[in-house]
Amino acid sequence: MKFVALFFEILILAFAVYVYLFSTGKLKVKDTKMNEKAETFRKENSTWMRLLSLLLIALMSIEVFLNVSSFF
Repeated sequence: MKFVALFFEILILAFAVYVYLFSTGKLKVKDTKMNEKAETFRKENSTWMRLLSLLLIALMSIEVFLNVSSFF
């Protein structure tokens, strides 16, 4: 059961990293129409997405560390 929890913690951590990269503009969409929509959304919401994704990254990093250390 601990492995399932670790899997979901890593999955949420990866999602938080993805949101952070999107909010900083590192990720681009190849379709120009979708890229314009994504850029508009990012410019309007980048501040709160960046802050919350950093908070989630910190929290999930601690959770993954504690879960892995409980194995030993």
